[in-house]
Amino acid sequence: MSGATQGQTVSPIADRTRRRITRRLMPFLFLLYIVAYLDRVNVGFAGLEMTRELGFSNEVFGLGSGIFFVGYVILEIPGTILVELWSARKWIARILISWGLLASLTGLIHTAHQFYWIRFLLGMAEAGFFPGIIVYLTHWYRYEDRAKAVAMFMAAIPVANIIGSPVSGLLLRIHWLGYSGWRWLLLLEGVPALICGAITLFYLTDWPRDAQWLPQEEREWLTAELQREKETKKKVRPMSVWQALRNRDVVLLTFVYFFVVTASYGVNFWLPKILQRLSGLSPFQTTLITAIPYLCALPAMLVVGWHSDRTGERRWHTALSIYAVAAGLLLSQFVGGSVPLAMAMFSIAVMGLYAYLPGFWALPTTFLTEAAAAACIGLINSFGNLGGFVGPYAVGFLSNRTGTYAAGIYYLVGSAILSGSLVLVLRGTRKLTAEG
Repeated sequence: MSGATQGQTVSPIADRTRRRITRRLMPFLFLLYIVAYLDRVNVGFAGLEMTRELGFSNEVFGLGSGIFFVGYVILEIPGTILVELWSARKWIARILISWGLLASLTGLIHTAHQFYWIRFLLGMAEAGFFPGIIVYLTHWYRYEDRAKAVAMFMAAIPVANIIGSPVSGLLLRIHWLGYSGWRWLLLLEGVPALICGAITLFYLTDWPRDAQWLPQEEREWLTAELQREKETKKKVRPMSVWQALRNRDVVLLTFVYFFVVTASYGVNFWLPKILQRLSGLSPFQTTLITAIPYLCALPAMLVVGWHSDRTGERRWHTALSIYAVAAGLLLSQFVGGSVPLAMAMFSIAVMGLYAYLPGFWALPTTFLTEAAAAACIGLINSFGNLGGFVGPYAVGFLSNRTGTYAAGIYYLVGSAILSGSLVLVLRGTRKLTAEG
């Protein structure tokens, strides 16, 4: 970043405004994403018992876990645009309430087809949440503050896994009213989304100009700064929504995200079962050790986001983190039966899976603004998240065919290597990042 930009970052009003916004918005957005992520991946913990009780093969479980992302694609782009052009507050509240209901209903399934349908509908219900929040953050944070903001928000992912692992383990142990623990896990973990949806309608503010909790001077300063940023980008590279969707770097970012999400959800959904087979531990003990890689990921994510903002560099921070995913997963296959060494390698992989996120989600806003940015973030997230279908299904399919998880892990390694390599051939984001 230029010296002028760094000077603006530490100016009194900039520092004061950023701190006030962060105190007001970030804890709540952080909570929302913890709830969202738990409802998305808790099926991985439920699977420790559900597959045995319902007689699901690894392939059935992998397909049901991943089909969430097929439904996710359908409403992703229009949902993200609504955040920009209509109301983030109302759209996010709608998402939370509908997915809370469906997440709880997942605990009532009995057949594979019911599993597929409820996961598909859950994906449709949640569509637009994550990219909508990324767009929402551009309403409140300048470019030079954005990677840190994204890192603070997305730190909720490892925290969700850290919290969710033992909580899910405890819920697996209850058997009220004749229902198994995995059913109560899914039924109860949908309730917080319903509560948060109602609170969202009253708590969030769509734009700085409407924020009565900000002093007038800070409202006016931030509105002017964000408008100046938009005008600067329009002069450098004016782009309509349709032009943006066809832009070379947007297409590349979509593929980058597809391949890294393939690796990410392949790990997230299957790690509990992989660790259970490797360690021979009970479901409850497995949920506890599953939290270890995510404990390591949290500081890695925050440090990489901070350093990316400090240097103004995005591409290498993103690519090297993704390469760490490939290295960790690959090395996990050469540790024999050593549980500690396997945990260390999986921890490296999970650190990379979260460290790449702050830099990656700052990349589209280096050259896109307003509706074009919203549409492209929706495109990247929706089609990229199809990797969330491919990764879990590929691991399940390959483990069924080979009797081991190794082939699936190698598939995830290849996806991560391809993703990291595509980041390094981006052109427009490199140029604009260098120019600040």
